[in-house]
This record gives sequence, structure tokens and C-alpha cells, in this order.
Amino acid sequence: MDKNVIPIQIRALVPTGAGCAVFLGNEQKLFVIYIDTAIGQAIGMFLNGTDKERPLTHDLLAHTLTALGARVERVVINDLKSGTYFGRLIITAENELHQRKIVEIDARPSDCLAMAAQQKAPIYVSQLVWDEVEDCTELFEKIRPQQGDEGSPD
Repeated sequence: MDKNVIPIQIRALVPTGAGCAVFLGNEQKLFVIYIDTAIGQAIGMFLNGTDKERPLTHDLLAHTLTALGARVERVVINDLKSGTYFGRLIITAENELHQRKIVEIDARPSDCLAMAAQQKAPIYVSQLVWDEVEDCTELFEKIRPQQGDEGSPD
């Protein structure tokens, strides 16, 4: 994994006709990743601390990690090829002998974001992707007043 990463946050979730737009970034720049509606709803539930009747898929993964003594350490959006983003889940596990293991798993960015929101883990983007993405701050500012406080995790 590229060591040059920039910390970012989920700034807003905006429903679209085909799914959900996730605005990601920091004070310098925002960019958008489009994801499936169901995962967008799950991310929103995790960010808002919404109680669920039954565990969601990402809850199942988190419970499994916990049972194995592991947790999501961080997620990285590490590549962008032909308009498709790529992500990595970085998981740490410690066994009963206090031996620590770090595992890096290829994953869809939407699942990475859901796991980060569920586990309150930091989110990063590689410098390579950061330099390539279009700054959507102006678009975010235009739609934010229309959004109000709904759909926005900040």
C-alpha cells in the first residue's frame, strides 16, 4: 500500500436516482464516490448511531472480527482506474500471546466506508487518488443548503 495517504471524512450522504453520492474529503478538497442505496443507508445508520432490529451485513463482519480478536484499524481508498475506486481494509488482530498481526484486504470502497463508520475507524485516501479526483467542494456547497441537516454526518 502507498504510504502517502491523506486523512478524510465522510462529509455527506446524498441520495441520487441510481444510489447514493458520498462526499468525502477534508478542509482542502471534497470528492464524490457513488455507491449502492442499501450501503448508503447502512453508512447513514452507522454514522447516526441508529438502532437496528437485526444485524446488518457489516455488523456481522464486525461481530466476526471481534470474536476473532480483530478490528478495523483504518480504511484506505487507494486507487482509481477508469472511474472505478478501489479500497483496502486494514485489520489488526491480537492473539492470547499478545502477538499482533496486520492484515490488508482488498474491498469495495463502499464496504470500506461502511466498516469505517461502523467501527469508528479513520479513513484515508492515497495521494495518487487525491491528486486525480476532481474537487467537488463547490457542488457540495450548492447542495448543502438544500440538504439541511438531513443526510449530512457533520
